[in-house]
Amino acid sequence: MANQILKSERHYIPVVTTLHGTDITLLGSHPNYKPAVTFSINESDAVTTVSQSLKKDTLNRFDIHKDIHVIPNFINFEDLGNSKDCRNNLASENESIIVHISNFRKVKRIPDVIKVFHKIQKDIPSKLLMIGEGPEKDKAEQLASSLRINDNVLFLGNSNETGRVLQHADLFLLPSENESFGLVALEAMAHHTPVISTNVGGIPEVNIHKKTGFLFQIGDVQAMAQAAIELLRDRKKLYHYKQAAFNHSKGFDIAYILPNYISVYKSILTCK
Repeated sequence: MANQILKSERHYIPVVTTLHGTDITLLGSHPNYKPAVTFSINESDAVTTVSQSLKKDTLNRFDIHKDIHVIPNFINFEDLGNSKDCRNNLASENESIIVHISNFRKVKRIPDVIKVFHKIQKDIPSKLLMIGEGPEKDKAEQLASSLRINDNVLFLGNSNETGRVLQHADLFLLPSENESFGLVALEAMAHHTPVISTNVGGIPEVNIHKKTGFLFQIGDVQAMAQAAIELLRDRKKLYHYKQAAFNHSKGFDIAYILPNYISVYKSILTCK
């Protein structure tokens, strides 16, 4: 709307809109907001989104006549760092480390994380590290207690140093109901951590089934746990998955992704 006002006064400031996820799949689809979101997308000079899945959802949910450029999220590998000083603070030497990071909303299916780990720890000595805060955290703590695994489930709260945890992780769990991209899965892979996830949204564009991890239907706790157990039992196989996860994540290095954004910005500057 501001852009329209400026145009009426012969001022042109191009606008690039990036679609990330819940802005489209939840808030944007609400009848009260849908017209405004549709208008904003169509009136933008360029539109980008983080996955083919979200592009498809956007075109299905809104009357869009604007081209949408798919430019995935990225990792700056120069910022990852490396620290080997804290594994003993997280788990004992014979224990595997399993990690989940999120905002603990219902869409993340936090109870499934706890249930999957409950099955894993019956066969594999392990610790589950839960990083984040949100409305489902209390329920998760109660579930861990009721299953009598609370001693092996560590709720670490919000953290700015997730990389220091991920670099010691053996597996990352992401059983979400929906993910527009799954940046946290990419971050885990960049730290040599295979991902056990659902096959929804943009996750399959990041986590490659039977290569960088495993993909399953929403709520298939048994299959997720079984895949995790089999991988953790075979350390040689786990090593290959760790390497494959890291190698695949390198394709999302900022050095490869940033030029795509620059190209979009240049295109709207040269066409006016």
